[in-house]
Amino acid sequence: MKKKLRVALLFGGKSAEHEISLISARNVAAAMDEKKYEVVAIGIDKQGRWHLDDGAVLLRGKKQSKVEFVDTRNAAAVMPGETATPIVRPSRAGFGGLGSLGSIDVVFPILHGPFGEDGTVQGLLKLANLPFVGAGVLGSAVGMDKDVMKRLLRDAKIPIGKFLVFTRADKMSFAKVKKTLGMPLFIKPANLGSSVGISKVAKPSQFSAAVKEAFRYDNKIVIEEFIRGREIECSVLGNDNPIASLPGEIIVNRDFYSYDAKYLDDQGARLEIPAKLPKAIVKKVRETAVRVYKKLCCEGMGRIDFFVQANGRVLVNEINTIPGFTQISMYPKMWEATGISYSQLIDRLIQLAIARHRSEKHLRTAN
Repeated sequence: MKKKLRVALLFGGKSAEHEISLISARNVAAAMDEKKYEVVAIGIDKQGRWHLDDGAVLLRGKKQSKVEFVDTRNAAAVMPGETATPIVRPSRAGFGGLGSLGSIDVVFPILHGPFGEDGTVQGLLKLANLPFVGAGVLGSAVGMDKDVMKRLLRDAKIPIGKFLVFTRADKMSFAKVKKTLGMPLFIKPANLGSSVGISKVAKPSQFSAAVKEAFRYDNKIVIEEFIRGREIECSVLGNDNPIASLPGEIIVNRDFYSYDAKYLDDQGARLEIPAKLPKAIVKKVRETAVRVYKKLCCEGMGRIDFFVQANGRVLVNEINTIPGFTQISMYPKMWEATGISYSQLIDRLIQLAIARHRSEKHLRTAN
């Protein structure tokens, strides 16, 4: 009988998307073939501490939005270096006496937002010589920072909307912003996802509060023009030769696709997969999705978000390098519509992670 792969699921995290990460992790764990994989669940609390979730209890819990890590005896840590057991747990004597967690074949980070999707965890896993699912350090960091991402896309001549970037130290004039971007406009933290901290500004009186809200989550904010168009998304899968799924459409029943519309309001948005688009537009979206993925140095997986305007123009909004895996998430649903089931998708992502790790091991690190 073929040996099971030990897969460590990393979930939770310090970001504002902590709870969504848990829901995604539950779905991934449920979709993994028990004949192929042994799941090692590791939850990260909101303070950034790692906890071994023995038996994946938290992933089987009923409350999807409440996660509490209280038993410090189940703490876990990563020990960088060339070792067979880079993830360890404390013994009864604490971290002074380390107990082995056993070998880990691959890590599956299901961490949305900062401190998980931005290259920080990816760098730690590379130091620990652990294969992991998804983009590497560079692709993760670039994909998370909307400012850097948009500049790279602009330089690559990939169509995007107009935008401005400000830090706390910058002087900001509403009149100049309005002159450049028009009204309405969107104000966002540069490094966050799931529409957290995002505001739509439709009148001058809303501007200051929206800026303040975005700066609650990041020291850099992005202000974007309002683009009138259909909200289209496309999933990408692969390393050196990525492929794109059939696109899907988000039909929003609110003012915009907010956090509540995504996760809390059942009537907030409707998903149409595949999207009802002309064949030429479908082809353009899929080709552009792969082009964006490559330009932003992504690997493993990614979801690219677009606006398709009435005149057929396709504009890129952003990329998500660890897309949601909840029951209503677009990434797995678009692959299902393309012919790859949820469990098959998990298999492919794990194999892509292992293949990349094997390839990197052949690279020289010294003269």
